[in-house]
Amino acid sequence: MSTPATPPRSLAEALRTRDDASLAALLRSRPDLITPVPTDLTQLATRAGTRASVVRALERLDRFTLQAAQALAVAADPAPYDELLGLMAGDARDPAVVNALPRAVAVLREQALVWGAEDRLRLVRTARELLAPAPQHPSPTGLGPTVAEATAGMSPGRIQEIVTAAGLPSTHDPVSAVAALTKLFTARRRMKALLAGAPGDSLEVLNRLVWGPPYGQVTAEPAARLRWLIDRGLLLPTAPGTVVLPREVALHLRAGRAHRETEPVAPPVEARATHRPRVVDAAAAGQAYTALATVEELLKDWDEGGPTVLRAGGLSIRDLKRTAVALDLAEPVAAFWVELAYAAGLLASDGEADERYAATPAYDEWLERPAARRWTHLAETWLTATRTSGLVGGRDAKERTLSALGPGLDRSAAPEVRHRVLGLLAALPEGASPSAESVLARLRWERPVRGTGGAAPQSDEDLRSRLARWTLEEAELLGVTGRGALSGQGRALLGARGATTAASPVAPADPASSANPLAPVGPAEPAPPAGPGDKLPVHHHRPPAPPEPLSPAEQAAASAAAARLLAPLLPEPLDHVLLQADLTAVAPGPLQRPLADVLDVLADVESKGGATVYRFTPGSVRRALDAGRSASDLHAFLSAHSRTPVPQPLAYLIDDVARRHGHLRIGAASAYVRCDDDTVLSEILADKRSAGLRLRRLAPTVLAAQADPATLLDGLRALGFAPAAESADGDVVITRAHAHRTPPRTAPEPVPDGPPTPDTTLLSAAIRAIRAGDRASTTPLKPSTTPAPAGELPRTGPAETLATMQAAVLTGTTLWIGYVNAEGSASQRVIAPIRVEGGFVTAYDHTADEVRTYPLHRVTGVAELAEDQE
Repeated sequence: MSTPATPPRSLAEALRTRDDASLAALLRSRPDLITPVPTDLTQLATRAGTRASVVRALERLDRFTLQAAQALAVAADPAPYDELLGLMAGDARDPAVVNALPRAVAVLREQALVWGAEDRLRLVRTARELLAPAPQHPSPTGLGPTVAEATAGMSPGRIQEIVTAAGLPSTHDPVSAVAALTKLFTARRRMKALLAGAPGDSLEVLNRLVWGPPYGQVTAEPAARLRWLIDRGLLLPTAPGTVVLPREVALHLRAGRAHRETEPVAPPVEARATHRPRVVDAAAAGQAYTALATVEELLKDWDEGGPTVLRAGGLSIRDLKRTAVALDLAEPVAAFWVELAYAAGLLASDGEADERYAATPAYDEWLERPAARRWTHLAETWLTATRTSGLVGGRDAKERTLSALGPGLDRSAAPEVRHRVLGLLAALPEGASPSAESVLARLRWERPVRGTGGAAPQSDEDLRSRLARWTLEEAELLGVTGRGALSGQGRALLGARGATTAASPVAPADPASSANPLAPVGPAEPAPPAGPGDKLPVHHHRPPAPPEPLSPAEQAAASAAAARLLAPLLPEPLDHVLLQADLTAVAPGPLQRPLADVLDVLADVESKGGATVYRFTPGSVRRALDAGRSASDLHAFLSAHSRTPVPQPLAYLIDDVARRHGHLRIGAASAYVRCDDDTVLSEILADKRSAGLRLRRLAPTVLAAQADPATLLDGLRALGFAPAAESADGDVVITRAHAHRTPPRTAPEPVPDGPPTPDTTLLSAAIRAIRAGDRASTTPLKPSTTPAPAGELPRTGPAETLATMQAAVLTGTTLWIGYVNAEGSASQRVIAPIRVEGGFVTAYDHTADEVRTYPLHRVTGVAELAEDQE
């Protein structure tokens, strides 16, 4: 679309000069503008100027672009580009700033924060109000009010006294006096001459105020050094006992710069160490295997029902500590795995009266997948989850402790920060691990801390910096990175866009890429130096649009690629163990699931690591016999799965426990004990430790107890016997561990960070609708048509509407109609009627760019467009 001959008079007019690609870039970078779709460009411009939308847009600017916006807020309105360049580059015209400023202005223009030609740049009014200096909210530039603003309430006589003291001729009115004083303060040579006669201690006062804050306190009788400045207007009173350094004076002392330091180039992400890619991938694969084993161990620990749910939701501190001990991990790391399993839908609360956490049915399905696919499921969940385990143990706004699995852990910025951190790692050469501080510095440049325009104080680290630190730690735990460097499978998981590698880690990134945190880090095209006479193109100096997020199909392909890369690096499950004479078994690697499940029942885990050591005890063997295994089954199992002969002590242990297992039978009377050998029962009665069971002999082979069967079982086992429970029919009861599962549960949905980024299809439809609505609201009507009041739908009677529609079918005329849908929502549309019959009109709808049929009774009115506009 060609640029109009006359400059735009409003943001809406500026938007009308944009082509569809430029509008799409605006709506993609500011998705709140499209929710819901505006009716026309005027409404789009109005929405783009609302406070909430402008604040959100400013928060997504990189530091240099934000500094450019702050400089425009203290410049004239409108401001020529040369004035902005002077505020940013200073009198010395810093070459780096000169080269980077055109791109920053292009970003501001693209995001509808700045509009107008290069000689009349206008900052959106709301942005100016947010960024301009004021006593209530000082500007990040540290500048104060202008001379005209500071002298607004001053008496004309006092203004004339200041003009005279400054060496200027008196004027006839205060307006011209203020103008003369402003002209003096903005003239470099004359100001230099004025300050040359200032006392040294007066200049020291100015130096203390020059970079802000510009306000100072004075007494009723100021000292001589202050009086010299106040008399000449170099300090102006704003309230009793308060003076301010005028903006023009500060800019002179700063050599024209609005900011003390400008950062036109993004700080590089520095490589701390470089490893061979194979070493990185192997280390990451080892961590991935550990991650899978940890999640399995966690859910196995909670298999029969995990900790109870607190009344306010979440895990108690005691339960988290117990889980950390069971997993042999630190509490923050245990909280991470608990939260990850919850976010992945593998555990949830069971919803019972005595509510507990337990594995979900999805966990059993997850276990059946190949190991690499199980890992990609966890990694994908981590990338998109908004629940943040790093907050566990902290406090919320009401000073309540945040607990694992509890409320208040969602942070909508977490997925964006994770993707951006991994994108920065992907920009480094393969095998390079970055320093954490350089990553944090880069993120703070891309998204300055709100309200500071600079780096976050080290004593009060901002949320994004904490999220970035946690991302680096969690990526290593999960195996997305190895030795601090992004692994091959992690690179594949990000997809083709996220894994784009920059030519050099020190290459400055395109500042526009900060509009989308998923944008790859690439070298920016060098911008030509902009001199005072250079003209900035209004629409063609547009930074490249940020890439769209991966679609579900693309993400599935990326996950499959990551799984293919990881699978060969994971250890193959083994089908054997090494039995040793000290009643232990060594598993030299991960075991196949059936073997591992049986060993977990038959033996106790003594140590974990590269090899797992199991120990056989009388209790563990009895546990296997209680689960229905016979001694011959256990001997056959061990012989089949041991690479070494079954040691004699282990065979004796199994036979000995099996010989005594079930010799005593316990059933329900209240409870009874029966045994064919009455001497065994006599031994039990003679043991003083059995007094608590309150046993008495009913028959030579039967004892009765006043304890329940479970208590009786535990009591006799504590005495060294191996009783077996029996049913009411006299059969042995086989006891197996009961796997408690919750009802089907869906994984928690991430909390979005504002409206989602629209896809290409939605953008195309929205732009068509906006342009059609704009055409309907701005196209002149035929002189014979009575126009509707501004902002209202056209109104005509049913007969006139029908006649106009029928005539348009014959003549091919384009019409403007008002339409109310079945939900009562009113809209304006531009249509070309094709057929009118049966109370319906079929027409090509320019708003939707398709043929549609509308009931005539829902058309509020119709108007013909002027012939030169059809």
